[in-house]
Amino acid sequence: MDIKNSENQTNRRKFLSNSVKGAVGAIALSNLPGTGKGFPTIVPSSVLGKNSPSNRINVGVIGAGRIAHEWDIPGTAQWDLANIMAVCDLDSNRVKQGKEYIDGIYAKKSGKSYNGTKTYDDYQELLANKDIDAVLVCTPDHWHALAAIHAARAGKHIYMEKPASLTIAGGRILSDEVYKSGITFQIGSQQRSLSPWPQFHKACELVRNGRIGDLQTIYVGLPIDKPGESKPAQEMPIPKNLNYEKWCGSTPYSIYTETRVHPQDGSFSRPGWLRCEQYGAGMITGWGAHHFDIANWGMGTEHTGPIEVSCQEVEWPAKDALWDVHGPFKTESLFANGVKVLASDSYPNGVKFVGSNGWIFVGRGSYSVTASDPTSKDKNSKSLSASDPKILDSVIGPNEIHLYESKEHHLNWLECIISGQPTIAPIEVGHRACSVCLLSAIAMKLRRKLYWDPIKERFNNDTEANAMLSRSERWPYQLNMEYDLKTVI
Repeated sequence: MDIKNSENQTNRRKFLSNSVKGAVGAIALSNLPGTGKGFPTIVPSSVLGKNSPSNRINVGVIGAGRIAHEWDIPGTAQWDLANIMAVCDLDSNRVKQGKEYIDGIYAKKSGKSYNGTKTYDDYQELLANKDIDAVLVCTPDHWHALAAIHAARAGKHIYMEKPASLTIAGGRILSDEVYKSGITFQIGSQQRSLSPWPQFHKACELVRNGRIGDLQTIYVGLPIDKPGESKPAQEMPIPKNLNYEKWCGSTPYSIYTETRVHPQDGSFSRPGWLRCEQYGAGMITGWGAHHFDIANWGMGTEHTGPIEVSCQEVEWPAKDALWDVHGPFKTESLFANGVKVLASDSYPNGVKFVGSNGWIFVGRGSYSVTASDPTSKDKNSKSLSASDPKILDSVIGPNEIHLYESKEHHLNWLECIISGQPTIAPIEVGHRACSVCLLSAIAMKLRRKLYWDPIKERFNNDTEANAMLSRSERWPYQLNMEYDLKTVI
């Protein structure tokens, strides 16, 4: 029986690959980095068989919380290339919600009842399902890297929410594992894709082609979470529907309180873990992963990092506060090309490129991904502006730099699974953007200038700072028990 199932799965994969590659080839699939040419937005349903899920990319969802419901599930399910067939979460209530949501999407699409979404409480069991081709990793930040490493080793293509990892050492391990596996990976840096924010692509292309002269300084404006839960955590009974011990993962086991984890009222409001350093670094990675990535894209430093980083100012909550991530801050990074990147919550939310002949500012404007994003729509209404409006009207010539075009982030991932081409935001790009964030977070802690080697990925002659490139990890949730982290960092 196992042999027969294996043969059926192999045949299905071959059919999917050959059928779609043939159709895509016929309509000039050419979404290669730097070509400026894009994929077709949709492969014809006559090729895929719109009502034939076996001919599509079968996707499993790992983590059925806020970002999955409000962004990644609908973002993936809208394309006929995908068939979301499974959902997993450590909270059984969220598993149920996820199944109902996905079933509802396909019921609406087909016009008849649907009850086909499989459910799991252990993502390893989901990964063992040979019918699943790819996964959405939508867990809290502290589970990103480990879940993705296991998925890569299982041969599953991965779309993973940012930030790439909890530590720089962990990000390096993840990037190496993904490249070794050969799977298709997309980090959730959706500001690179044309929908819904084409202005980021335009801004970076103008900067890369010298429309503001020689790039000198980049200002990265980030939101911060409002202060709250400043008192020590009060222990609460662990809900029966939540596997809290496993939810803590590699981080130290701490007493349960709802505002440490996520709401238990069935809503998808902003969870408390986003504001606990145990599970992340705060908004320096939460939104920093997006905006530092755009800074990297605009100055062409997507596969390297700064050589110096420092923190000018930062506020921290009380030492015994439950929500203990950073408050208002200002950091500075210097790159080998001479460009300084200044980041602060005091700047408008977005990225401002300043050159010798002018400046360009780009942001999301009034658009937000989830209803609970900590941004002010009134304060951040501008999406694209320049020192001279003529800069924005400039046309990029055929012999100039044309950045990779991706129509939509989830679609780009699905199409690259089929074509075998790189995605617009592969893992190394995600790791490098996350690294700038985490370097800034380390500088916030040490409050002195740090000297970074972006090739070796170590601080120069700084034992204290190098010790912060990794964290101790709780058994059995170590990032990779086969690695000696000392050799990685």
